[in-house]
Amino acid sequence: MSDQPMSDQPMSDQPLPLVLIVAVARNRVIGSDNRLLWKLSGDMRHFKAITMGHPMIMGRKTYDSIGRPLPGRETIVVSRDSSYQPVGVMVANDIETALLLGQAAAVRLGAPEIAVVGGGEIYRQTLDQAARVELTEVDLAPKGDTHFPPLDPAHWQERGRVAHKRDLAAGDEADYAFVTYDRITKSGATR
Repeated sequence: MSDQPMSDQPMSDQPLPLVLIVAVARNRVIGSDNRLLWKLSGDMRHFKAITMGHPMIMGRKTYDSIGRPLPGRETIVVSRDSSYQPVGVMVANDIETALLLGQAAAVRLGAPEIAVVGGGEIYRQTLDQAARVELTEVDLAPKGDTHFPPLDPAHWQERGRVAHKRDLAAGDEADYAFVTYDRITKSGATR
């Protein structure tokens, strides 16, 4: 092990894993009009815990719906608009550039992986490259205009599930479960 700080270490030849983090209703809906369709305080805490200290890649609409960089994480926003330059985030004009920025940020932060946090188009562009999906199953079926692609059981294996009843005192609107899916490699093992 080197005595140099992590940020001075050269980037590995192997890219760090991508982890998609998403909350999905029973009907695969993840949002509508650039907003979430439910309130789940436990899911917000879970999202914060698994993204803290990581670079996060998101689309412009997702970033605009959040409205600011989230503390303790580096934000990379994908936008085709070259004049789009929100303060405190990195902007990439395509997903390939975003992944390169995410890789460099993960190495600099000492993070073991890169988080992809939405929206629908960004998930579609990165699903085939992801090693893991951290999915919150939301026990609702709202109408929405943005959906998460189905996870093909030939490529994804459920590794863990933790069910939660809604917390009425916190204003939760549904029961939910945290589900971890690992990609199945060609050898049949999970990554």
